[in-house]
Amino acid sequence: MTALEEKDVLSAVPTGLFIGGQWRDGSRGRAIDVEDPATGQVLAMVADASEQDGTEALNAAVAAQAGWRRTPARERAEILRRAFDLVIARADEFALLMTLEMGKPLAEARGEVTYGAEFLRWFSEEAPRIHGRYADNPVGGSRLLTMKSPVGPCLMITPWNFPLAMGTRKVAPAVAAGCTMIVKPATATPLTMLLFAKVMAEAGLPDGVLNVITTSTTGKVMAPLIADPRLRKLTFTGSTAVGQRLVEQSAQQLLRVSMELGGNAPFLVFDDADLDRAVDGAVAAKMRNGGEACTAANRFYVQRGVAREFSAEFARRMGSMVVGRGTEKGVQVGPLIDAGAREDISARVQQAVAAGARVVTGGEAVGDRGYFYAPTVVENVPATARLLTEETFGPVAPIVTFDDEAEGIALANRTEYGLVAYAFTEGIDRGLRVAEELDTGMVGLNAGVISNAAAPFGGVKASGFGREGGFEGIEEYLETKYVGIGR
Repeated sequence: MTALEEKDVLSAVPTGLFIGGQWRDGSRGRAIDVEDPATGQVLAMVADASEQDGTEALNAAVAAQAGWRRTPARERAEILRRAFDLVIARADEFALLMTLEMGKPLAEARGEVTYGAEFLRWFSEEAPRIHGRYADNPVGGSRLLTMKSPVGPCLMITPWNFPLAMGTRKVAPAVAAGCTMIVKPATATPLTMLLFAKVMAEAGLPDGVLNVITTSTTGKVMAPLIADPRLRKLTFTGSTAVGQRLVEQSAQQLLRVSMELGGNAPFLVFDDADLDRAVDGAVAAKMRNGGEACTAANRFYVQRGVAREFSAEFARRMGSMVVGRGTEKGVQVGPLIDAGAREDISARVQQAVAAGARVVTGGEAVGDRGYFYAPTVVENVPATARLLTEETFGPVAPIVTFDDEAEGIALANRTEYGLVAYAFTEGIDRGLRVAEELDTGMVGLNAGVISNAAAPFGGVKASGFGREGGFEGIEEYLETKYVGIGR
């Protein structure tokens, strides 16, 4: 797209707070700069909400809750379906906006639009299917009735790496269930959510059901909301450290909580794997979103018999990827989100090399502006290296060899995280056996990308709890009420 078209897209995005169906400036009159990570230049300035603004957003959500919960499920479904159509109709606009504020290549941004919009369509179909049950008491004397009701006002805190999909994955089931909400998008990438809020209003969502606040002081603005007894649910996607603090805060009100936290995904390649398929899967699992994804493969464990062949081809593919600004034709890898992220990636690679690892390809920053880092493959990585022990949010793939299935599984499970794991093998028995043994909430078996609106997304251990998407996703926003009926 041309610079003029970029300007047109940016000019269409509201930059205020969206509270009670109205766009307004923040009460403290300050603004937040939104930066293009490919150039370091400021794209736009958005309102910087105060604690007072946060309270007003909750007031609006509470005021709208009673009427919204009584809105027929079919009406809620139709709003979501209209929103799906509107997002798809404006796919190029959303894609360019995400590329500008987050950095991912346009082709990948278009993929996120498709993925993110699908949550709107999926939950539009789930809204009319909310149901309870009716039964006789097995011992006689009464009847049992269960019914579902919306949890109530929700607080949603979303991350910067998937600006649209992480919002729709939370907003869509809440709308379907009949909950009102306050969304706090990431400070680095608020524009996509602000445009999405505008689209939801165009789709007919009543005032106050969806409120969006942007702030540079997230902790101060969120804390009073979490402590307010009128709030009934908190859902967060982000780091484990922040998630732990939020869970502690939420305990005072015993809020319903969903946490989608960090990951350190292992990628297992067994000696009976189809290596071409495994390399394709490795590139997809590692380089989706440039490695800035909680589902990104972070630790590559390859059985010794195929390690040399796999590593050589994987490194060739990684080394051939085109790095640049996401709006440029042919670019496959965009920038990291900011300078700190690039410095952290560089430090991890340098630490591994100092401990004896070998860089096969990459291993350096790219360009004289923006926050680019070359796709990197590192071999002979020691077990104590941060590349293996911590989540690496970037385009770096450490490779470790193993001898047998038991060792591979043990290495894969050697982490506090448990979001997703990947395994490549042509043996169906081995595949199912390994899937059963991997201590994660999700497994990609001979697949490098498994995120799907129709499937339950979530992890175990330090990767959090609760599920988003699938049949399970709407249950996170519903309470079950039992009514005992005497005869």
